[in-house]
Amino acid sequence: MNRSNYISIAKKSADIQIKELKKVKKIFNSSFVKAVDLILNCKGKIIFAGVGKSGLIARKISSTFSSVGIPSFFCNPSEALHGDMGQIEKKDILIIFSYSGNTAELTNMLRYANRYRIKIIGIASKLESILIKASDVKILLPKVKEADITGMVPTSSTSISLLLGDCLATTAMHQRKFSKEKFKVFHPGGNIGKSLLLAKDIMITGKNMPIVDHKKKFKEVLKIMNQKKIGVVVIIKNKFINGLLTDGDLRRELKSLNKGEDLNKYMTKNPYSVNLNMPASKALAIMNEKRVTSLLVVSDQDLKKKNKKLKGIIHIHSLLQSGIK
Repeated sequence: MNRSNYISIAKKSADIQIKELKKVKKIFNSSFVKAVDLILNCKGKIIFAGVGKSGLIARKISSTFSSVGIPSFFCNPSEALHGDMGQIEKKDILIIFSYSGNTAELTNMLRYANRYRIKIIGIASKLESILIKASDVKILLPKVKEADITGMVPTSSTSISLLLGDCLATTAMHQRKFSKEKFKVFHPGGNIGKSLLLAKDIMITGKNMPIVDHKKKFKEVLKIMNQKKIGVVVIIKNKFINGLLTDGDLRRELKSLNKGEDLNKYMTKNPYSVNLNMPASKALAIMNEKRVTSLLVVSDQDLKKKNKKLKGIIHIHSLLQSGIK
């Protein structure tokens, strides 16, 4: 086999799908609007169903809905015949994918939904199909050219179904004013969740912060530093940040240090600070650039002010334990 053809064949397949996917815009009509309205006003769950490759598409879209806070699950029409139908309640909505719309396994599920007046959003390519006829909202997929050599293997047809499902999800997200903050709630783990962590999510706060009044002497500072165990102490004056004293500062001045001396002589004035809503990954970058192990966290409003109130402390260990890289 001529391996030089691999790339040209792949490009041809991709070009076909890209061209066919543009037909998705034909779907954005009054039926699409009705489908979104049903989803937004649903008092129960959004239940996705499909058989074969359409089932895989339905399962993926269901996962997307759940990941953005819209209760959803996938129900296999074949397994529903053996008891799973009981999961579907009147307040739920069924979204069923079937490119042909005439898959035999769907019949009993459609009959059950119609009998108990459960709303159905049917997604198929044939107007006269069983699915479209049984649906309350009928979304007709455009006929597309498959991207394989036979023109028969589901490629473009599955891609356009997936694209439609994603468009339903993103439209619902927009209307619900879904944000990065909300996304973080549903994705506390994984690379996406970590990338959304902010300074305020990982900072040390309250009684765990090593802070001392500027009038305190070396003995008190050393005691607090040993108790809190993060290698720094924040010096506070009149409720504002006055400076930062690190264990490194103390070690460097150990020989000349007098236990009764003023802290101002040894502390770092105007220590590096970041705002509450700075991405944690950016805070780590600042630490690497400035070669420090701690950053002070202040409010967004205080960041540019001369006098800043301490909200928290980010330590390098907190970043590493959170998986920030």
